[in-house]
Amino acid sequence: MDAEVVIAGAGPNGLMLAIELRLAGVQPLVLERLPEPNSTPRANGLVGQVVRMLDRRGLYERLAGTPGPPHPQAAYIFGAMVLPLSELEDNPVYLLPVPQVRVEAVLRERALELGAEIRQGHELSGLSQDADSVTVEVTGPDGVYELRTRYLVGADGGHSLTRKLAGIDFPGVTNDRMVSRTASALVSPELIDPATGALTIPGYGVIPPFMHHRTERGMFVFAPFPGREAVSTGEWDDPADGSEMTFEELQASADRVLGVHLPLTQPDGDGPRLLRRLVGGNSRLADRYREGRVLLVGDAAHVHSAMGGPGLNLGLQDAINLGWKLAAEVQGRAPEGLLDTYESERRPVGERVVMQTQAQTALIAPGNEVTALRELFGELLTEPRNVQRIAELITGADVRYHDGPHPLIGRWAPDLMVGSTRLAELMRTGRPLLVDITADGSFAATDVPSEIEVVTGRGEQSLALLIRPDGYVAWAAEQDGVAERDGLRDALAQWFQARPLTSATR
Repeated sequence: MDAEVVIAGAGPNGLMLAIELRLAGVQPLVLERLPEPNSTPRANGLVGQVVRMLDRRGLYERLAGTPGPPHPQAAYIFGAMVLPLSELEDNPVYLLPVPQVRVEAVLRERALELGAEIRQGHELSGLSQDADSVTVEVTGPDGVYELRTRYLVGADGGHSLTRKLAGIDFPGVTNDRMVSRTASALVSPELIDPATGALTIPGYGVIPPFMHHRTERGMFVFAPFPGREAVSTGEWDDPADGSEMTFEELQASADRVLGVHLPLTQPDGDGPRLLRRLVGGNSRLADRYREGRVLLVGDAAHVHSAMGGPGLNLGLQDAINLGWKLAAEVQGRAPEGLLDTYESERRPVGERVVMQTQAQTALIAPGNEVTALRELFGELLTEPRNVQRIAELITGADVRYHDGPHPLIGRWAPDLMVGSTRLAELMRTGRPLLVDITADGSFAATDVPSEIEVVTGRGEQSLALLIRPDGYVAWAAEQDGVAERDGLRDALAQWFQARPLTSATR
């Protein structure tokens, strides 16, 4: 084999998968059609469970540029409506406002540190597979060549050639009613509140920063990121022509949406500067995430509205879910059916993201009926339990991959302390953990596979957890007993061993 795993695409999802595979001891080869890393401004940050996951891989501080763990947000948005989060008992909304260019740079740096190979200017151009391998045709600077690999993963975006060549359908809907425009743009500092960043527009009113703001004429977003200020608009049934977008076009759109003139100016200096028009949008989900030895992650598997910024939260967690399972398969230590759980776990999550982003898009549309619907939603959002549910939905905190006798099984492992050490610090290696903070620590004596790290200590409660590398709980118990021991043995066999244990303890 030329490579154990070939990854098509060196965007965030492909790079994250490369990191996960290297942590598990598998050598990936990443192919990227662009000759240099992409410097075009795109997404402006990360939101949701993936922020906490990056903390568990030691990448949060690198990206944030500040020490310490992430903290939840006091407010966020759903369908251009403010979610008051500060009073929630368990606030799951974590935000990392870092441009995608920086995210990719940090992930690339980490992948290379771990020994991944990245070939810029080399593009997947064909594939064929048999029962044992995939033959990948690659077009590079010096011509066409072939690679033979155990598995191929398509992380090559919404127009994924990997998906098309594998014969995987991409059903969904296209909505061409909305035209969105985004550009790097400045407003007069006199209109910005230095304490809150809110924009006060004469003749209109106050618009909070970074929040989708709906009017009866469209949508407006003011995003004063330091050194990269941007303005976005969205309009419905707007007959945009096919010419290249101009800054003047954004100015005219902003004025129409707001109903007043807001003077905008282009930033000085060299770019790259954002100037983008998008007509319509797609909500599509691959009918399967795997075809033989070809798998899909990120936008190759799903595309949806960008409302609420769920794209990287979904795609990066695809990669983290797949990485340890694919590594186990490559290394011959995967229990039967383990790799199939990638699709069975992640595709339903993709369905929910498509659903909630379509719902948000409906809530920002113009019209009296939508205004009435928003009024009803506003009443519902005065109830903390409704805010909690929406917050968990948009962040993925409501994900439960499988059920079990303990409420934590199948869910995101809580951010507990083991002695004076945070769980996030114990997960930096990407290995599965058996954490035992029960009174007698008896579960730590369990006979476990060598790849599982056993950690003991004291915590705020008596608890033992078997935690998968992607941060989800495979088994949990609060006290020692026959049923708990049997449950641990079953979970070890289900997730980490190709054969059942003969004994639960040494």
